[in-house]
Amino acid sequence: MPHNHQYLVDVIGFNPTERAMLTSIFALAARRDPGFVQYDPVSALTPDLYLVDVDDATALGEFRALNRRDALPAVLVASPGHGGAQEVVERPLQWARLLQAMEDAVADLDETAPAPLVARTAEAAGVNTWSRRSGAGPLRTNPLAPDANRSDIRRALGDAVLVVDDNATVRAFMQAKLAPFRFEVDFAENGEEAVGLTGGREYACVFLDVVMPGIDGYQVCKLIKGNKQAIKKTAVVMLTSRSSPFDKLRGSLAGCDEYLTKPLDEDRLLEVIARFLPSSRKHHSRHR
Repeated sequence: MPHNHQYLVDVIGFNPTERAMLTSIFALAARRDPGFVQYDPVSALTPDLYLVDVDDATALGEFRALNRRDALPAVLVASPGHGGAQEVVERPLQWARLLQAMEDAVADLDETAPAPLVARTAEAAGVNTWSRRSGAGPLRTNPLAPDANRSDIRRALGDAVLVVDDNATVRAFMQAKLAPFRFEVDFAENGEEAVGLTGGREYACVFLDVVMPGIDGYQVCKLIKGNKQAIKKTAVVMLTSRSSPFDKLRGSLAGCDEYLTKPLDEDRLLEVIARFLPSSRKHHSRHR
C-alpha cells in the first residue's frame, strides 16, 4: 500500500532559467509517491527538505543559517568539479536524477532506510547532519485518501494517457516511465485501434509511433486533431526514429504538439509529460 507522503521542498538559489525548469519538475514531482511540492515561504508551514544551489555563495550561506536552526535533509546542486562536497547533483539539472535525489533524501526519514547519498553530502559540505525536528509532527500526506486504490487515484487526478506503438518494448518502457506519476495509461498497437480509443475517451496526451501496420502516425494525428475538443485538450507527441527536418515538418503539418526521437531520452520525456499536464496546458493558455 503506498504511503502517499508529500514533502515541502525549500528551493534556495538557482537562476531564473533553472527556477522555471524546477517549476515544471515539481508539477510532476507532486504526483509521485513520495510527492514533492515547492515550499512557499509565506505559508505557515515549514519545509521538509532543502534544495540548494551551492555554487551561489549567498544561497549556500542562507542554507547554512537555516540548517543550524532546522537541520533537515538536503539535496545540493553544483557545477561539475565543485571543490566542496564530492557527492552532489551536478549541473546541468537532469529531471530523472534530481527526482531520484529528492526521493533518496527523504528515504532516511524512515529509520529503516539506509542513509541517503544527499544526507552524507550535507555533512561533507560543512553543515550539520540533519535529524527530524522535534515537535514537527507527522509527515504531510497526499490530499487523496491513503487507502484509495490506484485506479481511483488516477481518476481523481483526471489524466489519462494513450501510448500507440506496435513495439512491445517501447510500450513497456512508456508504462515504466508513466506509472510513478499516476497516469491512467491505455495502449494501442496500431493506428486503427488508437483512433477507436480516442473516439471514445478524452486523453491528456497521446504518444504516437509514426511507422505502424495499417494507417501511419501522421494520419492518426490528423484524425485526432480533427476533433475540435482534442485540439484544446489532447496533446499528440510523435515517437519515432525518423529525425530528419522533413519528418518533423510532416509531424507539424499533421498537427502534433511535440516530436521525440527514439531511443527516448528519459529527461526529455519527463519534460514533455510535464508540459502537457492539463494544469500546465491551462497555465500556458491563460498566458498567451
